[in-house]
Amino acid sequence: MKIIHKDYIRGGPGSVKMIPDEADDMWIAYNLITKGDYIHALTVRKVMREASSGRKDVERVKLELEIKVEAVDYEKEASLIRLRGKNTSENEHVKIGAHHTLELEVHRPFVLRKNVWDTLALDMLDQAADPAATADLAVIIMQEGLAHILLVGKSVTITCSRIQVSIPRKHGGAVSGYESALKTFFDNVTQAFLNHVDFDVVRCAVIASPGFTKDQFYRHLLLEAERRQMTYIIKNKSRILVVHTTSGYKHSLKEVLDAPNIMNMIKDTKAAKEIRVLDEFFSMLSNDSDRACYGPKHVEIAHERMAVQTLLITDELFTSADVATRKKYISLVDSVKSCGGSAHIFSSLHVSGEQLAQLTGIAAILRFPLPDLDDIVM
Repeated sequence: MKIIHKDYIRGGPGSVKMIPDEADDMWIAYNLITKGDYIHALTVRKVMREASSGRKDVERVKLELEIKVEAVDYEKEASLIRLRGKNTSENEHVKIGAHHTLELEVHRPFVLRKNVWDTLALDMLDQAADPAATADLAVIIMQEGLAHILLVGKSVTITCSRIQVSIPRKHGGAVSGYESALKTFFDNVTQAFLNHVDFDVVRCAVIASPGFTKDQFYRHLLLEAERRQMTYIIKNKSRILVVHTTSGYKHSLKEVLDAPNIMNMIKDTKAAKEIRVLDEFFSMLSNDSDRACYGPKHVEIAHERMAVQTLLITDELFTSADVATRKKYISLVDSVKSCGGSAHIFSSLHVSGEQLAQLTGIAAILRFPLPDLDDIVM
């Protein structure tokens, strides 16, 4: 995400002009924009024009509008955000107060104005602006002909690069073509690796795949480093780990994060802490269920009784269209901390956040058992 201009007060009003660079940036923007915010962007409006002959024609006119957001929709496949709201800016084609729909797309700038830039929004904005600066882990998830380079950070997981090369089948006279295509593929992944992975920031880099692709690429990377005297790679080769996954697609990131040798490398990072806390919650739910609860009602009651030791909550709950709901969950996090508990905000862009979302997005590990919570209807 490119941040063009910032003018805000932390915890107060202000605006940010930004340009989404890729699909993941659209998801971050979707999580930043809430009901009551203001969006200024270029849009297209159908305008009725009357010719001197009296004939009326419909013309599509490009114009800039600012709307006060009333509803936000995200189309994952198209990487598109659709915003509905009322126009707040003077314009010859759209009256102030008239309803309009804005569509935000990759590479199209827009200005987001908020009445309150809270801590969660600012943290997400900082990470989006430079994911590499706060990344804990770099991961290459691959299979023959396909690779994804991911940066796992404190708030989001960013796909930095997707490399795809057609690899012919390895048999008969096609062997030379196979080897040539595989080398081209590995060369492309190596270049992407050099462009996006900074060992001054990340703890380690992981190469993961089913089969032997990971091992072949690891050897290719080290040979290229020796041949081209890439001291950057050579001096950090002990921090490049190889892990088996069942596929070369992004969902295999969970397998990478579950690997014991990876956990040891990133054990004090946010991603690792989230995984450990979630594992602890599921263990408590199985072995001592009276000291674990999930769902908004149960967690709120547990907190009222000063029983919440560890709060687990997804960032999606902070993007509720209802401003009061957003404030409620931010207040809950602050209150749990002030009572001596801990709060872990799980990113919906992390695998652990997806798991928590399946349990309503909020859960808690309790200081003491509350067996009667099960009798309360959620």
